[in-house]
Amino acid sequence: MQKARPDPIYIDTHCHINFPDFDSDREEVIKESLKEGIVAIVNPGSSIEKSKSAVLLSESYPSVYAAVGIHPLDVKGVSVSDVSEIEKLAKSKKVVGIGETGLDFYYGRETEKKQKDFFIAHIELAGKLNLPLILHQRDSRDEVIDICEQNKLPSKVVFHCFGGDSVLADYCRKRGFFISFTGTITFKNAADTREVCKNYPLDRIMAETDAPFLAPVPFRSKRNDPSKVRYVVEMIAGVKEMETNDCGRVLLQNSKEFFQI
Repeated sequence: MQKARPDPIYIDTHCHINFPDFDSDREEVIKESLKEGIVAIVNPGSSIEKSKSAVLLSESYPSVYAAVGIHPLDVKGVSVSDVSEIEKLAKSKKVVGIGETGLDFYYGRETEKKQKDFFIAHIELAGKLNLPLILHQRDSRDEVIDICEQNKLPSKVVFHCFGGDSVLADYCRKRGFFISFTGTITFKNAADTREVCKNYPLDRIMAETDAPFLAPVPFRSKRNDPSKVRYVVEMIAGVKEMETNDCGRVLLQNSKEFFQI
C-alpha cells in the first residue's frame, strides 16, 4: 500500500539549504520536502556571499524564498558599510526578510561592539525596506532586549530558534513578536522550551528546522532538512493539545502572513 502524502500545510521558516551540506543533493532534498507537505522554505543568509547564494537559489525554485543578512558570528572581516550590499540583494522579489541578525556571545565578546553596530544597521534596513526582521540571540538576551528598546523596530519581528528563556518569552509576548521553534523542542532535556511554547500565543508561533542543524528526535546527530519541520509542528501541536493538522494550518497562516508568501 502506498503511503499517503502529508497534507501541504508546512512552511520551514528558517533553513540554510544553500549551505555546502546540501551540495550533493540539494534539488532532491527540495523535491522530497514538497512531497512531505512543505509548501515553502525560507532560506536566511548569514554573510554577504551566503545571502547572494540564498537569493540565487530562491530565484531557481518557486517554493524557496530568501532573507538576506550578516549573522553576528560573521561580522569579522566586513564593515557596517557592507550592509549596503545586503540592501542591494533585498531588491529581489523573492527576498521576504532581513536577517539573520542579532547578537551571539557564545564564543566570547571580542566582537561585541561590532555585532551591535551590525544589529542596529539591520534593524534600520528592515524598517527602511518594510521587511520582517529575523533575530538570532545566544548568550545575549539582555543586550538584545536593550537594543530592541532603543531602536525603532519594523512591524514584524521573529526570534528564531527560540529556547526556554521565560524572561525573553515574556518580553516577546509584550512586544507582539513572533517566536519560532526548531527541532530542539523535541529534545528530552527541552522541558523549558516546551513550557514556553505552551504559554505563548499560537498566533505568534512559527516552525523551522534551522537545517542542516538541530535535527529533531528521532533524527538527532543526522543532517536536518526541511521535510523534518513536521516533527516540530507535531510537538507544538502536542504541547498545545491540538490535532497536528489543525496546528499546522494555524502555523502555515502565521508564516504566510508574516513573510507575505
